[in-house]
Order: sequence, then C-alpha cells, then structure tokens
Amino acid sequence: MTVRLATYNVRGMKDSVPALTRVIGALRADLLCVQEAPRLLGWRSRREALARSCGLRVVAGRRLGGVAVFAAPRVRLIDAQSHVLRIFAGLEARGLAIAVVEVEGARLAVGSTHLDLNGAARLRHVTEAMALLEAAAARFGAAPVLCGDFNERDHQPAWRYAATRLTDCYPAAPRGDGPTFTARHPQARIDAVFASPDLRVHACGGAEAAPADLAAASDHLPVVAELESGAGLRGPVMNP
Repeated sequence: MTVRLATYNVRGMKDSVPALTRVIGALRADLLCVQEAPRLLGWRSRREALARSCGLRVVAGRRLGGVAVFAAPRVRLIDAQSHVLRIFAGLEARGLAIAVVEVEGARLAVGSTHLDLNGAARLRHVTEAMALLEAAAARFGAAPVLCGDFNERDHQPAWRYAATRLTDCYPAAPRGDGPTFTARHPQARIDAVFASPDLRVHACGGAEAAPADLAAASDHLPVVAELESGAGLRGPVMNP
C-alpha cells in the first residue's frame, strides 16, 4: 500500500484561497497535515470549506494551536486527538493534532504540529509531541508519522531529535529542491515529513503545482511524501 502524505503551512488562509485550493489539489494527498489553519471567527467552517473544496475532510484538530489533519475519502478514521503542548509565558500556544487512520488495511498515526520560533520551546514541544504520537501509534498498532512547520533547519536540536526517532523523508528519497520557505524565494527547509522506519519512502519533495499558485497561496511551500507500508502495521483496534 502506497499513501501520499503532505504537510502545508497555509498562513491562516490569508493569501489567495483559489490558489491555495489549486495547490492542495495538486498534492493529490491521502492525508494533509495543516499548520496555521484558521482559528479565529468561523474557524471550523473555514477549515471544513477548504478541505471540502479539495475533495478532503477534516479528521483532527481544534482551534488552539492552529493545526489539523485532512483526509481523502479512501482513508478510514480510527481515532482523533488534539493536544495543547506545554504553555510558555509570552509565547504562542502550540498544539498537536493526531489522526490514527487506516488506508487499504495499513494503519498510520499522523501528527501535525507547528513549532515555536523559540529554540528551547521547540525542543520541549517536539519531545512532547513525539511521545504523544508514539503512544497513539502503539495503542492502535500504527506507524507514526510526524509532519509540520519546524521553524528550524536540519542541523538544529529539535529537528535532530525528530530525526533520531523517525526518518526525515526528504533526504531519504529527495524529489526536486528541498527549501520550503519562503514560497517566493525558498532558501530554508523548515517544513518536513518524518516517518516510521517501518515505512518505505518512495519520494519526498514539493508540489507539482503552478509556480504562480505556489507563490500566491502561502508564504510556505508544501511537502509531499509517498510512503509504502510494510508488515506489522495491521492490528486490532483497541478500546479507548
């Protein structure tokens, strides 16, 4: 089973929504992890409208933290969780949305997060998010996948921690250029998909979308990974 899993910081849908819709459509994602999802007035209906316009549905994520997971029709939701990560005085609240899903019999625990600009907070939050994600994965016999805007590069502590637990998909099977920020002049790879070693990475890179749409849709570029499941990822659903 091969699944297309993407991550995208949509900047609160403050840019061109038609361009954003076209970019998300071009991802052809089974699962899309969203950061900076709308979280002010009408946040729920705006998220649902965006997902619906792209042939997806919202399966995890609440207002606080601005993170969500969208899924395609062929994806079956098993469990959804929303966590607020440790609050630091003076810093923005950060969250983790987890969707435990089944795609053609294979189970994934997919987490969407958005780390802080503060380095100490990033490291605390990534360790917290990883523990929550791994617990959800173990509970349901699923392969963990952590996606998001990490607000740092691959030589920095939070990124390095994630890479010790999971596979950084882009260097494992790169497709195209790696930088994701800014969308107009990409110079830094700060958005990523980290997948369980039990998943084979076929390819990871940017969206096959029109450059004008990518520049107009958000200040970040999306990342999409093609992952293949192996044995041992099919287990009975455990009772909550």
